[in-house]
Amino acid sequence: MLESDLDAVQAVESQAYAHPWSRRHFHDSLKAGYPAMLLLAEALPGEVVHPPRADGRVLLGYMVAMPGVEEVHLLNITVAVAHQRQGWARFMLDALALWSRGQGAQWLWLEVRQGNAPARGLYERCGFAQVGVRKGYYPAGHLQREDAVVMSLNLVAAAAVEAAR
Repeated sequence: MLESDLDAVQAVESQAYAHPWSRRHFHDSLKAGYPAMLLLAEALPGEVVHPPRADGRVLLGYMVAMPGVEEVHLLNITVAVAHQRQGWARFMLDALALWSRGQGAQWLWLEVRQGNAPARGLYERCGFAQVGVRKGYYPAGHLQREDAVVMSLNLVAAAAVEAAR
């Protein structure tokens, strides 16, 4: 992800969430040097690309992570609304786990809205386990807050399970 991608990223983010990240969140993540990756595909014949990209490719999704000492924290993972429920989030999570292991990370961490059952289910299917709750972590509108479920994936154990298959 580059600064020049932020208009398209922000358009996808705003369509996907009631409380989207601001452009500033993405800008600050890039400025901090956090890994921020796009998932792009060639447009199908006749497909209207929205948001439009100069190269004509389709922005399927993206993710932003923050490396730490022997761990990576997933800050944002989003699949464009038109491309959800097609396996792209799983694809990006698998890529992030592989990249994280390559960086020497032993753990992958994330927070997810307590009420986001589809995302929680995906994370559980990917091997993440709930390890805690952050009370009132997310804005929920009308001065309300929603709890975040903290989840982690032991990358060393996950790699061992994969190797045994």
